[in-house]
Amino acid sequence: MEQISVIGCGRWGTFLAWYAANRCNINSVLLYGIEDSPTYVELRDNRKNEYLTLSDNMLLTTDIEEALKNDFIIISISCQNLRSLARQLNQYNLNGKTFLLAMKGLEEPSAEILSDVFESEIKQNIHVATLSGPGHVEDYMRNVPSAAVIDSKEPQTQDYVIKLLQSNLIRFYYGNDLIGDQVGAALKNVIGLAAGILDGLNWYGLKGALMARAPIEVGRLIKFKGGKPESVYGLSHLGDYEATLFSRNSHNRMFGETFAKGEPYDKLAEGVATLKAVKAIADKEKIDMPICQALYKVIFEKADIQSTIRGLFDRSLKKEFDN
Repeated sequence: MEQISVIGCGRWGTFLAWYAANRCNINSVLLYGIEDSPTYVELRDNRKNEYLTLSDNMLLTTDIEEALKNDFIIISISCQNLRSLARQLNQYNLNGKTFLLAMKGLEEPSAEILSDVFESEIKQNIHVATLSGPGHVEDYMRNVPSAAVIDSKEPQTQDYVIKLLQSNLIRFYYGNDLIGDQVGAALKNVIGLAAGILDGLNWYGLKGALMARAPIEVGRLIKFKGGKPESVYGLSHLGDYEATLFSRNSHNRMFGETFAKGEPYDKLAEGVATLKAVKAIADKEKIDMPICQALYKVIFEKADIQSTIRGLFDRSLKKEFDN
């Protein structure tokens, strides 16, 4: 392919642009950023950020119309800004274009999955796919391979995206649950917050219990949303635990750790907004989600962190596999 576009020049968006330009059969990549944003200014002035250096076939633009000239467009922005971006994009001719949503989260407060948010605002004939699964820029730039999953309502779109982006650095699998993969990917960020809190409290020995119980809880939400609960055991959720619950490169885990220590954290942790959305839908629909409820209490209601988190694991005695 001659050229594709990436909207969003943060850590992940810039990497995906670099990946496409250097690891795939794509001649050049047009990377869009907001003109006065710190991430864009750094790339414009230095041709690099703290993670990578732009290759010669990576072009920068602040013109959204120019970014939309290509037929394949990756979007990697904050999940909570997706709806406003979609409304902006809908002003242009998008018919026939393919969009890959490369973010993980639920919209707050609606708790909608991102493909539904995007498609509800684009009143044109477009093709949409989603990307989820493990992987950190820092690891990829050290040539550490990983795997991810691509999902779509349209098998032909899914096949097109996978074949376009497949490489020996990232192995892409065909997902078969658009809802479950997105919910699972969003909630793994929330569970990452919990893992970080356990690290910050020096209670990392409870991570095994967290990992055992969390998929059951997340599966309840997937089922409610109309997905397959077993998708929680795939790459989008359980398969992403190592990268999210243990890695120091995980923003969500680091947010939880610094929060437990009473320290500030200035990086974007998508799990925080997703947690608010999950709390709202769990309360409204009476979905049993004790991990998320406990996290909400300590992060947003300033409940005592030690007693609340400890209480989560000291619930009434029960058999291990009781739901």
